[in-house]
Amino acid sequence: MSQDRPFEAEIRAFEKADSVSPPPQHAIVFTGSSSIRAWDNLQNYFPTKTVLQRGFGGSELSQVLLYADRIIVPYHPKQVVLYAGENDIASGKLSGQQTFARLVALFQHVRQKLPGVLFTFISIKSSPSRRQFFPENDIANRLIKQYLAKHKNTQFVDIRPVMLGKNGQPIPALFKPDSLHMLPAGYERWTRVIQPYLK
Repeated sequence: MSQDRPFEAEIRAFEKADSVSPPPQHAIVFTGSSSIRAWDNLQNYFPTKTVLQRGFGGSELSQVLLYADRIIVPYHPKQVVLYAGENDIASGKLSGQQTFARLVALFQHVRQKLPGVLFTFISIKSSPSRRQFFPENDIANRLIKQYLAKHKNTQFVDIRPVMLGKNGQPIPALFKPDSLHMLPAGYERWTRVIQPYLK
């Protein structure tokens, strides 16, 4: 794995799978970081929709952009559902503002290649193990929400409220022992919030 092409092996695995069994066109493509990659049995959560799972590694927004022409554009999806940005900030190198700028670059690329696609961004979640980054997460979420509101065919899905307890803190029972990745209970909550937004 070269430094400038992280996750290349995962992307090639998608391409190989596609060549063996061509995926449906005009599906709903879920892409982004490990919260999407680790969403086991994604289709079962949305049985009435045709979904394609294209999350990879612990990817950042810049890497989703790097591979967009291979894991988003070829499918001609009717909707792109994206979860990314959390790792950008948690790297400790990017601010919420810089993470927002990466989202804009990705959105503009997708909009150029797929002008009519519905673009859905899932808000950056509050993972207990990354508490120190919550303020920057909030900045990124706010800027992304404001930006998308100014563009047609976009959605900002805020999954944070259903993941917080009455004390305003993340509910530990939704997370695996690493306090970062989610258990099925977390995905069940995501499903309830995301379902109405799916085309």
